[in-house]
Amino acid sequence: MNVKAVRALVTGGARGMGRHFVEAVRDAGGLVAFCDVDPTAVTEASATLGVPGFACDVSREASVQSFYDAASAAIGVPNVLVNNAGITRDGLFMKTHPETGEPIMMDLARWQQVLDVNLTGPFLCARAFAAGSLRAKQPESVMVNISSISRSGNAGQLNYSAAKAGLVADTVVWAKELARYNVRVGAVAPGFIRTPMTEGMKPEALAKVAAGIPLKRLGEPDEIWLAVRFIIECGYFTGRVVEVDGGLVI
Repeated sequence: MNVKAVRALVTGGARGMGRHFVEAVRDAGGLVAFCDVDPTAVTEASATLGVPGFACDVSREASVQSFYDAASAAIGVPNVLVNNAGITRDGLFMKTHPETGEPIMMDLARWQQVLDVNLTGPFLCARAFAAGSLRAKQPESVMVNISSISRSGNAGQLNYSAAKAGLVADTVVWAKELARYNVRVGAVAPGFIRTPMTEGMKPEALAKVAAGIPLKRLGEPDEIWLAVRFIIECGYFTGRVVEVDGGLVI
């Protein structure tokens, strides 16, 4: 699919990598609408970028359907979905109190919140998108799921790792089930990328992270966009993951 023919939905599009994806689709000549959970951020991004933006909690079924319907009215039936929205609530699965030795467990709320946004959210968005594509009998549709290198398991990120691993499994299942309807599905697994979140880290911590990457630097949002664009444009790509991590996972 030529990116100029894209009518894309981007979740979590008001900030960070999602915002970059929105800009990239717009600048390439495609149509794009985005959502974000923060209404204030949506208003700012929509006005600045000149594209339709909508407040949406991707973990809520009604909110996702409302976003899909409003975005479809604004740009036409979408033929690309970028499942980008995600959160982190990092913490150890189990540790002990330094004085008493009493076990301190990850609480259920911290686990559930990340699963709700990072795994249920993509499910709800993919479901609305796929149903719309089938109803419209589109000649081709593409879903791109933003996973993470943490899907392999990262200490301190049990909830996030589980969600991102599950998203890769969903990518494979959706690709197998939806190919008959001309829907392709791929995933991108970024490593450490230069975003407002990483730029908020202490310089010494950031330097330590970069030192552990074979290419000795953080990735740039545009390098992730190149992988997203490849999945959109390569008509023979489906059910696979593109790793863009500077060689961190080899």
